[in-house]
Amino acid sequence: MLLLIPGPVQTRPEVRTCMAEDIAPWDEDFRDEYAAMRPRIVAIAGGNWGEHVSLPLPGCGHMIIESALRTFVPAGGTLLVVQNGGYADRLARLATEAGRKVVALHGPDNRPMEPERLAEALAAHPECTHVALVVSETGTGIVNDPNVLGPVIAAAGRRMICDAVSGFGALPFRIADHPECDVVVFTSNKCLEGMPGFGFAVAPVARLEACRGNAGSWVMDLVDVHDHALRNGWGSFRFTPAVQALRAFGKAMDIYEAEGGQEGRLARYMRNRDVMREGLQALGFTPYVAPEHQGPIIVNVFQPVDPAWNFTSFRIAMKSRGIILSDFYTTKVPTMRFGCIGAIAEADIRFALSKVAEVLEEMGVGRRAAA
Repeated sequence: MLLLIPGPVQTRPEVRTCMAEDIAPWDEDFRDEYAAMRPRIVAIAGGNWGEHVSLPLPGCGHMIIESALRTFVPAGGTLLVVQNGGYADRLARLATEAGRKVVALHGPDNRPMEPERLAEALAAHPECTHVALVVSETGTGIVNDPNVLGPVIAAAGRRMICDAVSGFGALPFRIADHPECDVVVFTSNKCLEGMPGFGFAVAPVARLEACRGNAGSWVMDLVDVHDHALRNGWGSFRFTPAVQALRAFGKAMDIYEAEGGQEGRLARYMRNRDVMREGLQALGFTPYVAPEHQGPIIVNVFQPVDPAWNFTSFRIAMKSRGIILSDFYTTKVPTMRFGCIGAIAEADIRFALSKVAEVLEEMGVGRRAAA
């Protein structure tokens, strides 16, 4: 199957092969193997090993996001959430249910948050110690660039929590260049093209130490993750990890570095995006996001307005041709998402577009009606 979803993404055979071996996570050899990964993870985040640290947490992206919120925002504290998409809505819920107060800065879900609006909101809400933003909003494909919003947060004397789950490793970001950033979080899958099963945080050690006692949860406390690593060696875990996924992540990082790191991966994804967007428009679809706001992770288009159209039937017909698409949308109007990331290239995108054309013809959906 060809996965054209924003995650989990298509992976390389060398990565999947790592899942076939039984591994003891506390075995000395594997501990050394993982300990060697940690500085590499910090380097991908643009940090400096010793000044910054990588903090692993088994689980999905939502888990590492909640752990970051709990660790860096005190219980009962207030944060401003840049809320211009479905995944930012989820972040706000995670914060609220963790006992943090949320000030929502709402914006349209088809364009990034304007720095001027963020500055105004921070001036109006001095109670907010932090700003949390979803960098790549995979509900629509927009990008809230921390390189644009971070300086606004810094100028206001606030701290940044950077949810980079779907864009980390492709979108440019260096935590060392952002002294206002408490933490950047991401997962083993998505743009790093590993297997799902692990979340990671990269944070300045000094800020981590200053937030001791905030979390109110043993499992979700990133300070405790750090303490355990210091006591037991950098390759040690508090609880049984998704160890095969971790080994696969090491292989995925090898492939990532061989491709040219962030710049090489972004170039391939941008080409995928351009081919996908142009191809869908040629078939009559209207993109949900204007080209100047279109990120490289997904292309989101309006669903056709045609009596012959049925989203579920379309998706099942695509699956029968070997292509899996997302089965839901987060926008207020019916849209659908086509992923551009993972171990795929232009040829895969063109193959998928040919199958979209076949299915539309089979369904009897007209080209004009698809716009």
